Amino acid sequence: MIPAPFDYEVAESVDQAIELLAAKGPDAKLLAGGHSLIPLMKLRFARPSTLVDISRIADLAYIREDGDRIAIGACTRHQEVHRSEVLQAGCPVVSYAAGLVGDPQVRHKGTIGGSVAHGDPASDLPAVLLALDAVFVIRGPHGDRSTIRAAQFFTGFMQTDLEENEVLTEIRVPKLSASTGWSYLKFNRRAQDWGMVGVAAVVSRSNGTIDQARVALANMASVPMRARAVEEALAGADRDAIAEAANLAADGTSPPTDTNATADYRRHLAAVLTRRALEGAFGT
Repeated sequence: MIPAPFDYEVAESVDQAIELLAAKGPDAKLLAGGHSLIPLMKLRFARPSTLVDISRIADLAYIREDGDRIAIGACTRHQEVHRSEVLQAGCPVVSYAAGLVGDPQVRHKGTIGGSVAHGDPASDLPAVLLALDAVFVIRGPHGDRSTIRAAQFFTGFMQTDLEENEVLTEIRVPKLSASTGWSYLKFNRRAQDWGMVGVAAVVSRSNGTIDQARVALANMASVPMRARAVEEALAGADRDAIAEAANLAADGTSPPTDTNATADYRRHLAAVLTRRALEGAFGT
């Protein structure tokens, strides 16, 4: 199909993008890579009055160390995230998951900020960032407002805490210590498909026991969500507790039923993938 008519503006800076969003009204949308928004526009599920293109703002494309965290500019392409030596050394689960996004064309054009701001509960990176307890930096008309954690950012199906005239500028992830293991698994029919279910696990361990486990689920609710029952069951436990704890993965979830899978099948997948992800994270 053909998108509904829209105006097109190119922003040369974040401040200009904010000004354009304010001037064009609530139906204006930001455009970075476009691999989330454009398909919705073609189906006319999204009908923005104006697209504000921020893809040329060089200040939003970077990956750099920032103390005990790694800062990623919102317009950094998935392929750059995947190949980043900084992330591979400090927070490899992010670079790994970025390599699973879509296909090469999507990874070379799509951006990490676009994936996060789109808020699709089936996306890979939002779940990974949730498991990492990542922090997002948002700029509005009055400058950077207080940073917001991933757990508070995703508010509903394809809805986030971003206001109409705000721009997500940076994602901050922690550097993982040598005693912290990680894993990200998803189940899909084809490599470029959305995952029917995705599981991100980050496990801090010492002396053969789990100090803390953080588990996040993709496509198990209207937002990416933490598997809190699993995390609580594993606090202070050893590897032998993983299988039983993983059976709690679907607690509190509300997975969809669609042409790919039923809700019950997704609940089963969540338990299986959670066990495998935790075993992988415990062993890495």
